[in-house]
Amino acid sequence: MGLFSRIADLFKSNVNDAIDKAEDPEKMLKQMVLDMEESVNQATIAVGNAIANEKSLERKIGKARIESQEWLVKAQQAIAAGRDDLAKAALEKKGMFDKNISDLEPVYFQAKSTAEKIRQQLDQLKSKLDEARTRQGTLIARSQAAKAQKQIAQSFSGVGSDAFGKFDKFEQKIEVLESQAEAFDQLAGHDNSLEQEFKSLSSSSDIEMQLLELKSEMGKLPPTEQKSLPPTT
Repeated sequence: MGLFSRIADLFKSNVNDAIDKAEDPEKMLKQMVLDMEESVNQATIAVGNAIANEKSLERKIGKARIESQEWLVKAQQAIAAGRDDLAKAALEKKGMFDKNISDLEPVYFQAKSTAEKIRQQLDQLKSKLDEARTRQGTLIARSQAAKAQKQIAQSFSGVGSDAFGKFDKFEQKIEVLESQAEAFDQLAGHDNSLEQEFKSLSSSSDIEMQLLELKSEMGKLPPTEQKSLPPTT
């Protein structure tokens, strides 16, 4: 009984230490199963020793009973032979073995009861170990799922306001650059149009002058327009 109590206290202590230290749940579960397996091994040894002690006492009692019966037969033989002295000696021997039996029997019954109790406790411990092994897989799977969910949540949290805020800033900068580029492009286009207009004006003036000169040479100009022409060199 004391062994199983110490095993239970040790197991509880290990579990509490693991929880207090906030160890990895998967490692903790595996270690707990290993501790339970060690407890089962120790309990199995204890049960084996208890059963061995029970069987040893049983053999001693059986042997004492055989010896007692043999000395009874010898006492009967001595009486038949008229040897009361030998019969008394044989009965004394028989009494010694009978006393040994009476001394051993209470110890044997107690050992048998103890062996039966710890055997039942061992069966319960084995059943708990089987249950722990079964639940271990489920709990580890749940732990892994929780880890994955936590990582995803942390990822979303990390990519939240800060990351998207940076994207917004970059977008705003790009929009400013695009606006500036468009403005400069419009300014550049306006300057070009002015130059084109002035070039067009200059080109038109040259053509008009050439037309007037040609008409003058052909004598087709009125006298008033003829006077406005510059002298030819």
